[in-house]
Amino acid sequence: MGNETVEDTISAADSSVGAAEPTDIEEQKRASEDSNGATDEVLVAAGVGFTADDPTLPCLTLRMWAIGLAFCLIGSGVNTLYTFRFPSVTLSQSAIQFLAYPVGKAWEYVLPDVGFNIRGTRHSLNPGPFNYKENILIYILANLSFLTRLSADVLTEQRVFYGYEAGWGFELLITLATILFGFALAGLGRSLVVEPKALVWPGVLSNTVLNAALHDVGKAGDASTKLKASRYKFFLLASIAMFCWYWVPDFIFPALGYFTWICWIAPRNPVVNQLFGMKSGLGLVPITFDWSQIAYIGSPLVVPSWVTLNILASLVFWIYIVSPALYYTNTWSSAYLPIQSNSIYDNTGKVFNVSRVIDKKHGFIFMPEKLDEYSHIYLPVTYALNTFGLCFASISALFVWLVLEKRDEIAAAFRSSSMMHLLDRSKPAPGPRQQDSYMHVPMWWYGLACLVAIALAIVACEVYPVQLRWYGVLFSLLVSVVFYIPLAWVYATTNMKVQIDVFCRIIAGYVCEGQVLANIWFFDLGYISGIKALAFAQDLKLGIYCHIPPRQLFLVQAVGLVVGSLGQVSVLNWALNHIDGICTLHATNGFSCPFSRTHFNTSMVWGALGPRRFFATDSLYRPLFWFFLVGAVLPIVVYVARRKIFPNVQWLRLIHVPLFLGGLNYIPPASGTNYGSWVIVGLIFGVYLKHRKRDWWRGYNFVLSSALDCSTAIAGVVIFFAIFYTGASKSFEWWGTTVYQDTCDWDSCSYLKVGKGEKFGR
Repeated sequence: MGNETVEDTISAADSSVGAAEPTDIEEQKRASEDSNGATDEVLVAAGVGFTADDPTLPCLTLRMWAIGLAFCLIGSGVNTLYTFRFPSVTLSQSAIQFLAYPVGKAWEYVLPDVGFNIRGTRHSLNPGPFNYKENILIYILANLSFLTRLSADVLTEQRVFYGYEAGWGFELLITLATILFGFALAGLGRSLVVEPKALVWPGVLSNTVLNAALHDVGKAGDASTKLKASRYKFFLLASIAMFCWYWVPDFIFPALGYFTWICWIAPRNPVVNQLFGMKSGLGLVPITFDWSQIAYIGSPLVVPSWVTLNILASLVFWIYIVSPALYYTNTWSSAYLPIQSNSIYDNTGKVFNVSRVIDKKHGFIFMPEKLDEYSHIYLPVTYALNTFGLCFASISALFVWLVLEKRDEIAAAFRSSSMMHLLDRSKPAPGPRQQDSYMHVPMWWYGLACLVAIALAIVACEVYPVQLRWYGVLFSLLVSVVFYIPLAWVYATTNMKVQIDVFCRIIAGYVCEGQVLANIWFFDLGYISGIKALAFAQDLKLGIYCHIPPRQLFLVQAVGLVVGSLGQVSVLNWALNHIDGICTLHATNGFSCPFSRTHFNTSMVWGALGPRRFFATDSLYRPLFWFFLVGAVLPIVVYVARRKIFPNVQWLRLIHVPLFLGGLNYIPPASGTNYGSWVIVGLIFGVYLKHRKRDWWRGYNFVLSSALDCSTAIAGVVIFFAIFYTGASKSFEWWGTTVYQDTCDWDSCSYLKVGKGEKFGR
């Protein structure tokens, strides 16, 4: 493996993922051997299989439940709070997993072995050594706290931006319905998206390697690496270093996080700030010293290199080339607006005042005559291009790509799955699997959870006046089911989510035209439930990697989703009632609710204005509708090119069309700096270090990713509550805390100006 090419750097899934299948039997055999080798290497580097399974290890201990429930409440609270902030620092997965370890060990050494018997099974306060299965179950239980962002966003959207407070009853019902349906969907589809070995789910690799490091303290990362320091020692050193460093860009010298030094030289030059800015600019020089900015879309160290290359191609083409070309030619009158923003605007260049076109007194109904009197809606160019145009393209591309490239793999997975045996008893049962020594979860358990979720959703939408009726609930959940498998196959191989939210918005816009609240909850049930299903499926894969009994995993997830939902709703209500200026552009410490603002703007376009008006013959944004065609045609072009025209061109195998079209889905509010710095770091570790320092990469790459995420999250929480929340930071100000704010980038300057009393459009 010394003469490694770019293709050999595929590091988190088999090398055929996202590439065309070989055209003959020998090529298929050779590709299978190569991909299995690449997958095995990555799993070893990520600590999978670091020890043989021991079925006697206790899992559902009193210790696990106490620590897990505590972290679930803490995590749901902290992460709900931070969903209002930009940049959003969460109490990450690695942080929960790491913090649970010393707590569990302290429990092991301090508490006595006192217990009781239930049905012949002894439950002790101290069942012995704190083991890796307990640690992983604590993480999975607390992992439900990471599913808060999207649900909190839509609840905030309705309550703050539309001004309708439905109350705790509705908030709890709709939150539980959404997360429970995702839980059921993951379980019902586990045979297709969890059990196949080719689907690695790169997002869990930092958890498996941390588990190996914490519970195999005396050994180095891998026997073949010849490295002296153990993974545990490396993790501690890296975590301490990052914890100390994060105080610099987050508090002491925040200009290092917003390192737009070119803008500091010409702070009032609009073009310079639009091209090189980070807040409202494109970030053409993507440099930042803040790990939370680099990992804003996820850690770049755990994704395959071909994913990074596809994101790089997408960033350069769509953001660095197409966006400025559209902007500076004043396409869609966009030059009168900031080049990047997650706000929508009127024809004077000011943020659109939704209260002027919505009748709040009579059921939040859109008033088209008021829109004609006031102004049409105008979108910043990156908002229009990425949130709408590229989203349309990725939706159509997703299904075409799946049929062309993955039909045989999905069919094979289905034929060998337990689902096929369940549907047709004449078919032989699947061969031995990793967890056949444990009792599996009956499919009807997940089916019952699905029915309960549907009932909760219907009750919530029928009892409370949120405009979405029972048939809309069923339709939205059907959309979630249809998209789940394609989205899961992309996420399980790339660790990147492709958006379908605008599709849900459009469907709701046609079905419930002019009803903005119905648009919100159709989106919630149709899209967010599917995203939550991906997280549950990811944990199911982690359970396989860590030998967790399936039925015990089911119980932990079921309890966690209830506790996490209660914690989320509680903290959301506290935050909206106690944080000064929350969800405004002038909120303290960045609590401007950026994602809720984006969702609000999107629901305004599709719920109020509606797709019929948005794509009318004389509409400004009608050309965006053609992106559906672009997304349908591009996978065919790539497929034919590498199968028929250039079968020997190796780099064509790396092209992943849905990723190229939908990989930038955090823009806005993320910027080119977030994605650009993510790409740079990803290529350094995934290509250069993996090739030049292979032993180091195998031993420490995933450990470093876990350490950086963990320490950044912990430091962010400590800094916020110790410095910002207490008000200690108010008197701390110097050049390094203000220079990046005294720019056109921070003020969101436009290229063309609108004179006082003038308008640039209808």
